[in-house]
Amino acid sequence: MVFYEPADRDRTLFPHDPFKAIVAPRPIGWISTRTADGTTNLAPYSFFNAVGDRPPMVMFSSTGMKDTASLALESGEFCWNLATLALAEQMNTTSRPLARGENEAEVAGLELLPGRMIGAPRVADSPASLECAVVHSTRLRDRHGVEVDQWLVVGEVVGVHVDPALITGDGRFDTRVAQPVMRAGYADEYFVADTMVRMARPSA
Repeated sequence: MVFYEPADRDRTLFPHDPFKAIVAPRPIGWISTRTADGTTNLAPYSFFNAVGDRPPMVMFSSTGMKDTASLALESGEFCWNLATLALAEQMNTTSRPLARGENEAEVAGLELLPGRMIGAPRVADSPASLECAVVHSTRLRDRHGVEVDQWLVVGEVVGVHVDPALITGDGRFDTRVAQPVMRAGYADEYFVADTMVRMARPSA
């Protein structure tokens, strides 16, 4: 077993930081937001996940106060869109750095539809979207209490869009058929969720 402290890894053995490869795969935070004047923004985030279910909440974390994080905080809302294998190339296109106000969805050839509960739009072709109201945000600190350039945004899910074609006969969302694309460890690496393994939770 190899051990190292994050700030002092052996760069001969680990020329690339393995942290994000170890904590993987991760759902993609494909987040859409809208400015007060109606301009939209769409971008994928590597750090995203569910953080609670009563009520349902999700979070994304932005390295630097980028447009998505700042617009979510300004408007108090955002929409998460499920990135699937069928949408992978377009999702990747929306990661392109554009000037604030330029339309990532338009560049990627994606249609956006209005939200039902929030002003932020959703990706029309995504088979599942979560409309969220921002309930918490913070700038992260390291163990010494020093603020770092990482911003955490938590949203309560206030509306859910689901493609009925992905609902099974017993009423379950079929994640395997949806084929979500997930972040792997390095810049050009992704995983696809297409295999189901079932294990019953122990009763005692």
